Amino acid sequence: MDFQLHLETESVEQAHPTKPVCVLPSDSIRHVMRVLKSSATSAAMVCREGKLEGIFTERDALKQLADGSDLDVPVSTAMVRQPVSMRMSESVGKAISLMSSGKFRQVPIVDGQGHVTGVVGVAGVLRFLVEHFPRIIYTLPPSPHHKMEERDGG
Repeated sequence: MDFQLHLETESVEQAHPTKPVCVLPSDSIRHVMRVLKSSATSAAMVCREGKLEGIFTERDALKQLADGSDLDVPVSTAMVRQPVSMRMSESVGKAISLMSSGKFRQVPIVDGQGHVTGVVGVAGVLRFLVEHFPRIIYTLPPSPHHKMEERDGG
């Protein structure tokens, strides 16, 4: 019960959001892929005047490469438009729910005017969980529901 309470009351600000990497909608996919590489991040926020218009992730880059797409076209042709986002005041539980239901690894955080202020990711959420619930996390068996077919050892 304490576990659930923390997830619903702690804001994503506690889940170690990262600084957003922003690119322009007119930037080429090739340029954005270089930005992702040099920033060592997996998602670029596509913004115009700081306002979120889309997101371009490693998954999008892989799709473009697999399809043999032209990488010199604007990223706006390949980005996910109007991505799911959240506010800094919303709960870690909501972030986990959004990530789980949408199969996202990164969720942009925006302010009241739609400006990107951060990004909450799986790594930040995991770090939050380990920091707040070490006894629960560290005492889990490696595979809690795994059953051996035959006896291990001699």
